[in-house]
Amino acid sequence: MSKPTDNPADPFKKALAEATKTMADDSDLAVTYSVDPPGRTNDSVRLPQVSRRMTREEVLLARGTADAFALRHRHHDSGVNARYMPQGNMARDLYDAMETARCEAVGARAMPGTAGNIDAKIGVEAARKGYADVADKAQIPLATAAGYWIRQMATGRDLPKGADNALELWRGFIEEQTGDRLDNLQDVLGDQRAFARLARQLIEDLGYGDQLGDDPDQEAENEEEGEAEEDEEPDSTGNDEEEDEADASPEQSQDQQDDPSQAEVSMDDMADEEAGEEAEMPDADESSEPPPPPPVSDADPNYTVFTERNDEIVHAEELAEIAELERLRAYLDQQLDPLKGAVSRLANKLQRRLQAQQNRSWEFDLEEGILDAGRLARVVANPTTPLSFKMERDTEFRDTCVTLLLDNSGSMRGRPISIAAICADVLARTLERCGVKVEILGFTTRAWKGGLAREEWLKAGRPPAPGRLNDLRHIVYKSADAPWRRVRPNLGLMMKEGLLKENIDGEALEWAHRRAVARHEARKILMVISDGAPVDDSTLSVNPANYLEKHLRDVIAMIEKRRAVELLAIGIGHDVTRYYDRAVTITDVDQLAGAMTEQLAALFDADPRARARVMGMRRVS
Repeated sequence: MSKPTDNPADPFKKALAEATKTMADDSDLAVTYSVDPPGRTNDSVRLPQVSRRMTREEVLLARGTADAFALRHRHHDSGVNARYMPQGNMARDLYDAMETARCEAVGARAMPGTAGNIDAKIGVEAARKGYADVADKAQIPLATAAGYWIRQMATGRDLPKGADNALELWRGFIEEQTGDRLDNLQDVLGDQRAFARLARQLIEDLGYGDQLGDDPDQEAENEEEGEAEEDEEPDSTGNDEEEDEADASPEQSQDQQDDPSQAEVSMDDMADEEAGEEAEMPDADESSEPPPPPPVSDADPNYTVFTERNDEIVHAEELAEIAELERLRAYLDQQLDPLKGAVSRLANKLQRRLQAQQNRSWEFDLEEGILDAGRLARVVANPTTPLSFKMERDTEFRDTCVTLLLDNSGSMRGRPISIAAICADVLARTLERCGVKVEILGFTTRAWKGGLAREEWLKAGRPPAPGRLNDLRHIVYKSADAPWRRVRPNLGLMMKEGLLKENIDGEALEWAHRRAVARHEARKILMVISDGAPVDDSTLSVNPANYLEKHLRDVIAMIEKRRAVELLAIGIGHDVTRYYDRAVTITDVDQLAGAMTEQLAALFDADPRARARVMGMRRVS
């Protein structure tokens, strides 16, 4: 006989979790309750906590939030959302509020009970924000009012108290700007792409068209036109099969006159045809075969991947809602609060060293520039001596981009990933102040034990030596051109439960290297922070034991041979010097901030011997 629960709210919470999974049509969806702000991701939802008292407001808020998240999970395609997402902050808020209202309206069509639950949620939130007492529309976010407006127009339901006042304050402006744009709203509610186009038109009507960015549909049309032109090119060059059978065209005659050897070959071919031979058939067959696919890796052409269909390169904000990123960032700051003093001192030390190098070098005895007061004595002693001027030299590292590649594997969970995240934060801010661009990347896999790639391999009959057998997830936390203040919450994603999985270092390093090489800066630096060798159980169980490690070594050798990017590494608890020529290993994660600071400072040091001491180089060229 099972022991009765001590918390009377537990049966309700369990029932609500199961209902949420059913409504979302995802039995694997993780449902949790927390005092933190509610949030959702691709595989989990966090609902408001329900206390033992189970007050009416708590129950209504939990049910409404669960329904809203479940409907968004079921009716929302993140790929389509990202394709049409505007670039500007205000436009993005409007777009997201409208999309949320669409998902809830679509759900209310099939499940009318959800509309009442979500109304209760909206009412509670409006009451908490005091919307009922607001008299100035400037105190109500336009995005919130636009979401209410879409919801009311789509469902025909009256808004809860507070929310109705918020909409009424903005209604005149919204309807005046958009006119009859919503006449076909009911027709596009079930089509996310069509609704996204409508939402972008509404955003433009509301005065934020400059924040939309490029039209994704127009870009797709241009790509299709380009592909069509490429398909037509063989016909225009006279190399298609019909023109080969016809008499020699003027273009072909000119080519043969320009190239005597080509003319001889053509004569031989004609003679063979007259003799009834079919010597050219193998050549025609060979030319009709598609070219072999390019190798997966530039470093090792023999490195294979079973399938790349499920790999993804995503920005951090695509893996979590903005509210969740901000919550996780606050959690990260709280976890590392005791270290802030030490890390800040190291950041200041790095900045002082870089700024000292910026002001370190001067050119003297110039004819113009800044008057050199130290040499005025010569002019006093001999008035015929010309005045001497000086000028500060340009900083050598000003045109530089630093890429931080962070291992997001499961073995980094806990304190190591927290330290890595805060150090990346500090370095990005510090280097940005000194005019150095910084990019922060992370790498892991989408699943444990192979994910979709392994499932496809099993369905294919387990072919031998499949190569890499997992789904990659490469994360862009901060692109080099993004200001740090805009992406600061993104590093909080590393605190997300379930993000850190396997690590396939070789492909991640090659990806980061390609991004760095594509940058326009004169100098490029790539710093890898990892806690050991690449590990992916699914791949290593059906390939040679050193398969991933060999590829990592090949990628490192390629990068160091090409010399387009300066590569260095920091190992946390494991010796990475066996892979990287320029590397240090730290035994305590608390040493990471100091190691990163010293390595970067050494890279910008003008003295090669000083660089060698810190970098652990055996020779100084």
